[in-house]
Amino acid sequence: MSRTVIVVIDGFGVGAMPDAGALRPGDLGADTCGHVLDHCGRTLHLPALGKLGLGLVHPHASLARSTPLPVAAGRAALGYPGADTFAGHQTMMGADFSKVTVARLAEHLDEVGSALRAAGHRVELLGGKPLLVVDGAVLVHDNLEADPGINWNTSGRLEDFPFASILSIARTVRSVAPVARVIAVGGHATEPLPAYVRDGDAGTIGLDTPASGFYLGGGLEVQHLGAELDHTRQLPSLAAAAGIPVTLVGKAADILECASAIRRPAVPTAEVLSHTLEAARRPGLVVANVQETDLAGHQQDVRRFGEVLEQVDAGLLELLSLLDSPGDRLIVTGDHGNDPTIGHAYHTREYVPVLIHRPGAPGVELLPDAGSLADVGATAAAALGVDPAGLANGAALRVGVGEGV
Repeated sequence: MSRTVIVVIDGFGVGAMPDAGALRPGDLGADTCGHVLDHCGRTLHLPALGKLGLGLVHPHASLARSTPLPVAAGRAALGYPGADTFAGHQTMMGADFSKVTVARLAEHLDEVGSALRAAGHRVELLGGKPLLVVDGAVLVHDNLEADPGINWNTSGRLEDFPFASILSIARTVRSVAPVARVIAVGGHATEPLPAYVRDGDAGTIGLDTPASGFYLGGGLEVQHLGAELDHTRQLPSLAAAAGIPVTLVGKAADILECASAIRRPAVPTAEVLSHTLEAARRPGLVVANVQETDLAGHQQDVRRFGEVLEQVDAGLLELLSLLDSPGDRLIVTGDHGNDPTIGHAYHTREYVPVLIHRPGAPGVELLPDAGSLADVGATAAAALGVDPAGLANGAALRVGVGEGV
């Protein structure tokens, strides 16, 4: 049995998609990769990404323009509306998220409030704004870190409520929410959360989570409650049904479903890479998410983004030396962009790289743009010997004349 490892560098885009400016015209200039390389303040050392063909997909003076490794390199369009981690990962694993419902909380206040009251909670508006305060402290609000209307959050300070209580409120919201994801978030903040509420784009309002300090202090707890999906037709469950061991690492362990998967949730990049390397020593499928790049994007911290990228690159070098047998695959990609120089803390709608190491394959192949991240999951399925037709969405990328990657 071979090994297939998918490493998702969260928020690592390689240039704006044609419709990136639909909501924010300035996003047509988004280029997470290029802007991090240009504005990090020093030359980044990214030998592994260079060997994997990133410089072929996104030419830059800091990246190698050729590689001796047998790689296939290209880009993928997102294949879902907006730019969102949950929708990105679900799409990548084979879900069809092209029809995700986009809705502001303001459009559903009555039904959400009624569901919460029926569950025994006290619910009120915050100063007449379209944002709910539950039991005096937990906020139900639009997610301001994704495109407007993609996700809603249920946020609470752990000083006020245990995370189990915040999660219970989020589950009630999820029961009536039409959006792709309801996110339960518990963290530590010095002030009550209403102090960090601000207006977002397109009539949204919510907690400014980066400003609250949730991401900077320890003890952050998050659970993603997604829209109902047929997870049996996604890559992890399909692989597991074929007898292939599955390991989910980092944020992938939080947001992907697979009953038999080994889960290694983690946020620190060193921990994510350690779990990934450990899992990659055994046959099977590994899906890992490096989250700290995305957090640096939200914080508009280009230097930090570059530091994490170098840390990821060092881990990729180890994976390249480990995954060296014919049939092994290392696939490096992203789920959306998050340009730390763009001037706002939202994700950016960008193409993402698709870099595939193929030990034993002849030479280097440049791939045409994939129409969806679902094609990445279908390609991984084919590498594992699993029929991609079992996925709800996606087609395996092809290279050469009729040869799969």
